[in-house]
Amino acid sequence: MGLINNLKDHFNNAEFAISPGKKVKTVCADFKKAFGCTLAIYKGTVLADGDMTINQLNNHTSKTVNTHSDVELKIKASMLVKDVEKLFDKTYGITVQIKDPAGKKCVDNKLTIGQAARRESK
Repeated sequence: MGLINNLKDHFNNAEFAISPGKKVKTVCADFKKAFGCTLAIYKGTVLADGDMTINQLNNHTSKTVNTHSDVELKIKASMLVKDVEKLFDKTYGITVQIKDPAGKKCVDNKLTIGQAARRESK
């Protein structure tokens, strides 16, 4: 069943996109709806205000956030958790953590988002 689920992940949620003009709370809600996992977005070392947009995260943070990026991220369930987290950092300069559906603990970076949503383990 794992192999079939992994194949499905390549096609499911192919159009999930994150644009820099979206509010943090919208991105997080859309991510949970698409993948069933919680996305935590940080402003520096604290959780970002949900009413801020991705572009607004540069204010009062020690980390440089790419507020001029107009790149829209495309994320698939077949992507590794660690690669998605790195993609956010590389594209927007922001830190994110992908957590279990309850949002209580970070998922294993070696899992795909689809595996994390199904609560599989490596």
